[in-house]
Amino acid sequence: MKALIAMSGGVDSSVAAGLMQEAGYECIGCTMRLFENEDAGLCNSRTCCSAKDVEDARNAAGRMGMPYYVFNFTEDFRRLVIDHFVEEYLSGRTPNPCIDCNIHLKFDRLLQRAKQLDCDYIVTGHYARIQFDQEQGKYQLLKGTDKSKDQSYVLYGMTQEQLAHTLLPLGEMTKTQVRAKAESWGLRNAEKPDSQDICFVPDGDYASMIRRYAGSVPSSGNFLDLDGNVIGTHKGIIHYTIGQHKRLGQAFGETRYVCAIDAGANTVTLGGADDVYASYAKATHFNWISGEIPESEIRCKVRLRYKQQEQWATVRPLQEDSVAESGNRVEIFFDKPQRAVTPGQAAVLYDGDIVLGGGTIII
Repeated sequence: MKALIAMSGGVDSSVAAGLMQEAGYECIGCTMRLFENEDAGLCNSRTCCSAKDVEDARNAAGRMGMPYYVFNFTEDFRRLVIDHFVEEYLSGRTPNPCIDCNIHLKFDRLLQRAKQLDCDYIVTGHYARIQFDQEQGKYQLLKGTDKSKDQSYVLYGMTQEQLAHTLLPLGEMTKTQVRAKAESWGLRNAEKPDSQDICFVPDGDYASMIRRYAGSVPSSGNFLDLDGNVIGTHKGIIHYTIGQHKRLGQAFGETRYVCAIDAGANTVTLGGADDVYASYAKATHFNWISGEIPESEIRCKVRLRYKQQEQWATVRPLQEDSVAESGNRVEIFFDKPQRAVTPGQAAVLYDGDIVLGGGTIII
């Protein structure tokens, strides 16, 4: 069997490559070149995809004696990930570009490249698991065993076809075990820090990146209270996200929280701590992992942010008028109000460790 290993230069993907070799697979290492320097600005050690990362990935592949390639996906990444990231912020939403990268690049474009190379699988260093349910005849996506590193949330967009041709060898391992394995193999990235920043925003300054990339951004506008009264001036909607209460750019005498962002009116509505809680959400572009839309509402747990603990809710698939949109949206009714339900972020559904699906929050 032949596998194409997505290698970021970090310890996780390097160990994933080694494990596949140990399992007897014919392995090819690769790194996806995703952005140009002018899009990302200066890189640092907390991002992935830098020139140093390519060097580390090439070194790891070389130590294992496997062929290694760099694939240029910069145009697809710019169009499908960076452009969308900027458009969402300009529309008053808060996107998760890592999810878009997984959907469009890692498990779409890279899988296409794997097939061109006659590979049976693509392999990544994600902390999640894939299993085949014999009874249902379906592949399932599950949380990683190491719950502190679980990355199933950002993989909700995977299809049955993609799951069938993907292997996640770190799913049963802890981070400590992964680093120990890398050290035992003499990999120089054994203690390399995890990537934490968005690769094309290495300094974490989203507003500056958007300003540089888009050329023009929304100017200052009005802060409103919950009754619609003007209470101040904000510095541009791209500087804010739902639930934010720091760095508002203005003192109000009491702590205020961002409750809503209206890009059309160029306003940011502020309220108290209790006003950022909601019991309802709607998500669109919803992907059901099984490929089948439930015929009625279901009870499950829902995660609204990467590190959030899942919360009980009733989820109702919506049947839209258009056939193309049928089942594309869901309504979520939480048992308890949730803090900062943020348009642009993902709502991901769980049945225990099993990922049922997910979509993008629109309200």
